[in-house]
Amino acid sequence: METQTDLKSVNNKTAQKKEESRAYEMATKQRDISVAEFFSRNKHLLGFDNKRKALLTTIKEAVDNSLDACEEARILPEISIQAIDMGNDRFRIIVEDNGPGIVKAQIPKIFAKLLYGSKFFKLSQSRGQQGIGISASVMYGQLTTGRAARITSKIEPDDPAHYYELMIDTEKNKPKIVKESIVEWEKDHGTKVEIDIEASYLKGGQSVDEYLKQTAITNPHVTIFYTSPKAEQFIFARAKDELPKQTTDIKPHPYGVELGRMIKMLQVTEARTLQSFLTTEFSRVGSGTAKQICENAALLPNTKPKDLSTEMAEKLIKGIKETKIIAPPTDCISPIGNELLEKGLRKEINAEFYISVTRQPSVYSGNPFIIEVGLAYGGNQPGDKPANLLRFANRVPLLYQQSACAMLRSVTSTSWRSYGLQQSNSSIPIGPLTILIHIASVWVPFTSESKEAIAHYPEIIKEIKLALQDAGRKLGSYVNKKKRVGFELKKRGYIEKYIPHVGDSLKNIVGLAEEDRKKVEEMLKEILEQQRGKLESMEFDEEKNQDYEQELAISRKDSEEGDLDD
Repeated sequence: METQTDLKSVNNKTAQKKEESRAYEMATKQRDISVAEFFSRNKHLLGFDNKRKALLTTIKEAVDNSLDACEEARILPEISIQAIDMGNDRFRIIVEDNGPGIVKAQIPKIFAKLLYGSKFFKLSQSRGQQGIGISASVMYGQLTTGRAARITSKIEPDDPAHYYELMIDTEKNKPKIVKESIVEWEKDHGTKVEIDIEASYLKGGQSVDEYLKQTAITNPHVTIFYTSPKAEQFIFARAKDELPKQTTDIKPHPYGVELGRMIKMLQVTEARTLQSFLTTEFSRVGSGTAKQICENAALLPNTKPKDLSTEMAEKLIKGIKETKIIAPPTDCISPIGNELLEKGLRKEINAEFYISVTRQPSVYSGNPFIIEVGLAYGGNQPGDKPANLLRFANRVPLLYQQSACAMLRSVTSTSWRSYGLQQSNSSIPIGPLTILIHIASVWVPFTSESKEAIAHYPEIIKEIKLALQDAGRKLGSYVNKKKRVGFELKKRGYIEKYIPHVGDSLKNIVGLAEEDRKKVEEMLKEILEQQRGKLESMEFDEEKNQDYEQELAISRKDSEEGDLDD
């Protein structure tokens, strides 16, 4: 028995040692992964999942950076874009702007380090958010062609232009400077980016050409010079010499702060009391509101923020939710505006009727946002196909993942038949129509890092639907009026066509003279015109009543939806 027991003990120890050795072996294989290394192996997350999309994404990221820089420096943007086909699915992308330029020390970090920039920490409207875009394009070019990106930048007319050739050290997420020099450049200030990538070019709804056309619609203050891979040259001239309203940074709103972030803010704040922490670190919180939050949270206002435990922080979050706080300020948002939105539509879309609607500011998760909608109806747009849906976030076109976007859901759940258009269940309406939807926000809730679709927040969907209904009612009035005019012309044609025949028949039957025949025709015309006028008046009153009933029904429905949301 003892021998068997000893044997078992030895076997157990041997097995244990084997397990331990495996664990040590596995431990030796584990290591840190840099964000650059991660995205280099998952480039589809950034919008580089196919060659056609890669061309669009590279140009889009460079143009977005140029527009943000120009607007922040209060310079009317002029952007030159060249996409040169070099054969074998290789393209050279050159984007040059007249912006403020980039300080020499910052050039390598901005273009060759992922998650680097100022926009992530700002709570004001901008096209970029994460500090990934342009450096991801540099990384994609490096992965597919092995070529370094070439950057030229100049900040003042009397300063030299700095030239860099850059690559990314993906293991460390650090810039690798291949070449650095000072060059002659005729521009007073600006930045020029050259990246060689593997890509393909096709025209169509998701092409670079369409992206730039849509960019010109929502950015009427921009001039774009574009040379396509087929050597075609296009100029999208600015519609107005006026920059968008300058935005200001705001502090976070209490309603949008989650527990983990609250704990971190409590630990790093310089405020000495909880009350001063609430008033200095958040927007829309005065001393009275701060005291009310502390009372609802059952916490003392003079408690030191660093002394709050996790349980106390949870109480603070609960107290914030139970306190009525004014919505965040909206000077951090710069909507396009009805006038410029309509100008942009008129400039790029040939239609016969245009309407634009800008909603009042609203809030989701403590973040202010504004929804804008524009409609272009008729013209040379096809009447037997689904309406063309244009989606924008902070003035940037969204060309991919339409089916995953909250904007599509808002359009398909709106009743367009009420506005004179054909529509099947839960689908885009049929008709000669372009629907433009724009969200302006300090933080747009994209569904992925590639920034192609808006998440399905109930507050955002509700605001989009209300804007669509407002624009739809105006469109419905125009469509109904157009139908009335067509019906009137048709009836007028009947009168002009058949009254002479009636006159000739009366002349033959009764034996009227030529003068009497003309008098009879004139009398018949007067009688029919009077009768037609009465019918049209009745039709107008009936239609007016229908519009009124329709607005009442929509108002009731919106009110009920609001009650349910509350």
